[in-house]
Amino acid sequence: MKITTREITLISLFSALTAIGAFISIPLGPVPITLQTLFVLLAGFLLKPRSAALSQIVYIGIGMAGVPIFSGFTGGIQSVLKPSFGFLVGFVAASLIASVLSRKHPTPMGIFFAGAAATVSMYIIGIPYMAFILNHVMDGGFSFTAILNMGLLLFLPGDLLKLTVATYLGNRLRKIL
Repeated sequence: MKITTREITLISLFSALTAIGAFISIPLGPVPITLQTLFVLLAGFLLKPRSAALSQIVYIGIGMAGVPIFSGFTGGIQSVLKPSFGFLVGFVAASLIASVLSRKHPTPMGIFFAGAAATVSMYIIGIPYMAFILNHVMDGGFSFTAILNMGLLLFLPGDLLKLTVATYLGNRLRKIL
């Protein structure tokens, strides 16, 4: 597996942008609203599938190594026990899905739907993880409805806005990159 200097630079750039996105957050319940998903989608739209996924793996790896780059200026192995960690894992799948699908359908509408599918994948991974941590690790006893309210419904308007911005930027920046 050969990676060019350009790919390494772009992987590093999107890892750094995802980290910066974590610091721009609104704390709401167990999972804060951040700008990370904007950069995850852009990584998918602008990088090859392998590079897009690697950018998020590098981000998670740096945070797991103890560098405080996760939301709330946290990091370290204990982050696995945070309810929001499942969404971080979902970033890897989302960037990969966004990259694969946006390459198959490079029109603006195709890019939008690729981003929508990627966003859904984050929810599919993040919400069950959040439910497990809150109910089994923290013994919270939250209902399925409460979990959906905390992990999905609060985020839909912002994620739709971030998806729209990422689609616009991705479509414009693809021509440059």
